[in-house]
Amino acid sequence: MTLTRRKFLKAASVAALVVSARPSAGRAFELKGRMSPGPKALQAGQWGMGVDMNKCRGNCRDDCLAACHEIHNVPYIPKPEHEVKWLFLEPYENAFPERSHRFLSKRVREKNFFLLCNHCEDPPCVRVCPTQATFKRQKDGIVMIDYHRCIGCRFCMAACPYGSRSFNFRDPRPFIKKINPEYPTRHRGVVEKCNFCQELLEVGRIPACVEACKEGVLTFGDLEDPTSVVRELLSEKPHIRRKPDLGTGPSVFYIT
Repeated sequence: MTLTRRKFLKAASVAALVVSARPSAGRAFELKGRMSPGPKALQAGQWGMGVDMNKCRGNCRDDCLAACHEIHNVPYIPKPEHEVKWLFLEPYENAFPERSHRFLSKRVREKNFFLLCNHCEDPPCVRVCPTQATFKRQKDGIVMIDYHRCIGCRFCMAACPYGSRSFNFRDPRPFIKKINPEYPTRHRGVVEKCNFCQELLEVGRIPACVEACKEGVLTFGDLEDPTSVVRELLSEKPHIRRKPDLGTGPSVFYIT
């Protein structure tokens, strides 16, 4: 998307009006009964995930991807340019372009890699959002989107170097096979992405994709706790992150 100076100033002006008309920027979104920690809530200094690609089949659309998309009312829109996705699969050269070369092994070259929002330590999407609809939770590092504050400018999509955000070009609700009443549906004109299943963490459950994966590919835990399962995994196995040179500090690690 080409962003001209005129378009930027117009979007910024609209954003200023929106912010002035709404209270407490970046914290207005509420998921009824599920945003406040319950007695069983899981807590962390920085949630993170390990993805063991040695175990991953790379065709998990019917397992972890389906579990995530069903619980979060992610629509299935056949038209590629209108696709909405929280979790997705990409070949190695798309996931790790800086590490791709013509001598890659066939095993790596032909495998699809499991991708999602990286919930970065220093997320560029947060810095560019003019309404603070995108914000990082101080308590656990999860990068969230307040759908009510999103004005659809897509600055966050331009800033995200991982392609982890989707824009609703159409009303997504007609494309949801079975709506989960426990999670809000979105509307046309807003951005959405993976939220590390914060609504499940608040009631003591781990992310839906981790629960659904039968191969033990996904490990989830507190990166600030050296005794957590994800930290133990990272201390034992060689791993990489997507585009580390950008300095965003991704919280998703790939075991190779």
